[in-house]
Amino acid sequence: MPYYPDDIVEEVRAGNDIIDIISGYVRLTRKGNSYFGLCPFHSEKSPSFSVVPGKQMYYCFGCGAGGNVFTFLMQYENFTFAEAVETLATRANITLPKSGYGAAQKAMDDRKTKLLAVQKDAAKYYYMLLRSERGKRAIDYFKGRRLTEETMRRFGLGYSDQYSGSLYSYLRKLGYEDELLRDSGLVSFDEKRGGYDKFWNRAMFPIMDIHGKVIGFGGRVMGDAKPKYLNSPETPIFDKSRNLYGLNIARKTRRTYLLLCEGYMDVIALHQAGFDNAVASLGTALTPGHAVLLSRYTKEVCLTYDSDGAGVKAALRAIPILQEAGIAAKIVNMQPSKDPDEFIGAFGAAAYEERILQAENSFLFEIRILEQQYDLDDPQGKTQFYNETARRLCAFSEKLERDNYIEAVAAKYRIATEDLKKLVNRYGGAMSREGGLYAAGKPKDTRFGKAAAEQKKEDGFKQSQKLLLTWLIQEDGLFLRVRKYISPEDFTEELYQKAAKLLYEQYDRNGSFAPAQIVSMFAKEEEQREIAGMFHSGLKQLKTPEEKEKALWDTVIRIKGGSIRRRSKTIPPSDLDGMMKLVEDKRQLEELERLH
Repeated sequence: MPYYPDDIVEEVRAGNDIIDIISGYVRLTRKGNSYFGLCPFHSEKSPSFSVVPGKQMYYCFGCGAGGNVFTFLMQYENFTFAEAVETLATRANITLPKSGYGAAQKAMDDRKTKLLAVQKDAAKYYYMLLRSERGKRAIDYFKGRRLTEETMRRFGLGYSDQYSGSLYSYLRKLGYEDELLRDSGLVSFDEKRGGYDKFWNRAMFPIMDIHGKVIGFGGRVMGDAKPKYLNSPETPIFDKSRNLYGLNIARKTRRTYLLLCEGYMDVIALHQAGFDNAVASLGTALTPGHAVLLSRYTKEVCLTYDSDGAGVKAALRAIPILQEAGIAAKIVNMQPSKDPDEFIGAFGAAAYEERILQAENSFLFEIRILEQQYDLDDPQGKTQFYNETARRLCAFSEKLERDNYIEAVAAKYRIATEDLKKLVNRYGGAMSREGGLYAAGKPKDTRFGKAAAEQKKEDGFKQSQKLLLTWLIQEDGLFLRVRKYISPEDFTEELYQKAAKLLYEQYDRNGSFAPAQIVSMFAKEEEQREIAGMFHSGLKQLKTPEEKEKALWDTVIRIKGGSIRRRSKTIPPSDLDGMMKLVEDKRQLEELERLH
């Protein structure tokens, strides 16, 4: 993969306005000097996702996601840094050189690229084995599930050999080192056996990201071994809570909704039957990350979970998660079959399409399941059911929507609409009062003792360093006053020290700061998030210029004093230059304390 010089990277970044890029993914509304929208990286109802054109950066005050145009594409599209640069260069009509860029992202991109290459080669190996004599048992299994050769090819289905060192030996012959194979999640190691395959004697389902790159695997055992299904562990390229099986195909569907299933075979069977909008979570319950991912492609999801008790519970857990992400949920009835695969096999695609058209509203589904807990032939049971239903109807904050559901429930369960409405209003008032009482209580900080005091002091010192960096980029003319006393070496937090060095160098070079450029110089996503958060921090509004001046120099003195204390403990007496610098810094600190 190519790498590009820092000046080319900066040219590409500067050639792509962050508002133009992000507004293609997120609906933004201008408020003052910033733009706000619903964060695409977590579920929220009130916009906390901020994009600042002056800084060419974004930051979410809810989940902490932040960065520049490159970071956004890396987080949203799962691109490497190089892929983000290439995409934005094409957009800005910038010709990239064939030679490489600087080392800021090189190590991270190299690792990710190699891990993707391992997964791809493993997928090829499993694919080949399925079509060999050794894969007969798995091919018979797939054919027994009515899968065509075309479907098996489309999903890249394969087989992991019954010999537990088969893939490991193959990948070693391709030149992959043990350290990389350990991180890939495909190979395990112990002292007795050395390297051995995580998957063996299993029908294999490659898991792909939205761009069709293999990032992990699911395996269904060929026999009675446990577990029946096994998934790749979390790796630097595979996060099961933020990926969905089949989404690489389903995101291109022309249908206006997505079908959410529980398993790989359900997805594959639905696609083969013509439902190219089916996806499934990866061996885990639906998460908020899954819901946010789904919300990028649809506003309606039909849950096609198993019809047994476990499937009903899974649907009940999924509904509020989908709603939180702004997705309307409906429930597809699979009875008398267990799951979509079995239903289509028994009744065909047309019958399944009819079930989708008849899909049940999620709230009415919840009430129907609630009804099963009460004896409606008994007056007491019926009263309890109506009361619990009324409590749940209180969740609808919009009056028109609440009234519509009250009418629907009243008609279905034969209760007068006005009676149910009064019950809902009564519970709504009680819940509001309870909420107010609950909100009035404030948890007390029960921490005490010397250790807590030391931790508080340490946290305060760290916050001072972050505050000063925020101050420097947000207050014009402040830098030249502060740098006389504070150097990058005075920042003891490694991340802040690196950020300070970059800011000082940038100012010396350009006479100003460009925060978005600095973000690209941090390789790790968590570092980019923290730097973006620092650049977006709000400064405390002080009443007078005198208060502001005092707060600034108190912060400078705290950082300088902390730096001196740290070095006093670590500088050896033989380091004469270091000792002389320490003496000079103590003199400066005394001057600062005298003046301020």
